[in-house]
Amino acid sequence: MIYIVNKSNKPDFNISLEEYCFKNLTQYGKIFILWINEPSIIVGKNQNTQAEINEKYVKENGIHVVRRISGGGAVYHDLNNLNYTIISNEDSESRTFDFKAFSEPVIQTLKELGVDAEFSGRNDITIEGKKISGNAQAYIEGRVMHHGCILFDVDLTVLQKALETSSEVVEAKGVKSVRSRVDNILPNLPEKITVTEFANKILEQMKRKYPEMVEYKFSENELLEIEKRRKEKFGNWEWNYGSNPVAEIVRNRRYPGGKIQVFINTKKGLIDDITFFGTFFGVKSDLTDFQNRLKGIKYEKEDVFKAIKDIDITPYFAGFSTEELTDAIVD
Repeated sequence: MIYIVNKSNKPDFNISLEEYCFKNLTQYGKIFILWINEPSIIVGKNQNTQAEINEKYVKENGIHVVRRISGGGAVYHDLNNLNYTIISNEDSESRTFDFKAFSEPVIQTLKELGVDAEFSGRNDITIEGKKISGNAQAYIEGRVMHHGCILFDVDLTVLQKALETSSEVVEAKGVKSVRSRVDNILPNLPEKITVTEFANKILEQMKRKYPEMVEYKFSENELLEIEKRRKEKFGNWEWNYGSNPVAEIVRNRRYPGGKIQVFINTKKGLIDDITFFGTFFGVKSDLTDFQNRLKGIKYEKEDVFKAIKDIDITPYFAGFSTEELTDAIVD
């Protein structure tokens, strides 16, 4: 097992570094990464960016916007927000989204610091019912990447404003994520420490759990490759924003498995094109095959249900039932 203490604060570079480790350092069964971003909003892979952010405020305040490769909702980072990543080899076909197990290093570290934190809901860590960390996961070729953002001493006023869209934007672009009651860790600590000291505590926790863990240093060629990915993908407007599909029907629903937004075009009563956005998770992040299965189907509830009832939708929409997905598409 290896660990990486990433000293960069550039969000597009850091997301690129994370993806590089996930896809390229496959010779390592487990990888642990700690990193901190300067002010930024990190949106989920399947989200409609413009429906999640206060674009005017974000631009005026120089806040970066970067799309990650995992599902889930938009989160705000700043220099007092700590991010951690755990990458491991797993059986992606049979594995469920075990967010709780991957959150244990953070929960245990807080316990040792005198704070009673617990795992809550779908993918959160809370203190006295307030969210201090959200988590997301991605799967690819037998590997899982789990990452969490920890609110240590984040400027919550900026967080609220940056993720606050106008009613006009919500109506035009779709329903934005419901914001949880959040809190910082620092006010809850009996003895105050810095975010760097907190990061060191988590690293110490991981070293005790995995005594064989050693630090990994990137070569110059690896850093050039990470920078190349940053420039071509994570620093690119098309990846981070893209464009909303032009659709005659836009539907928004929320279920225990997450928020889902569906853009649909029909022709002569049949589904001609369909696209999904949302905070849902799935081991198959590319929805193209599933979306293609619905093309040509009559836009009626019974027909849509019949078209997907024999498909295992869990790899695409974890936690959703066939009935819920049908309801999301058509009444």
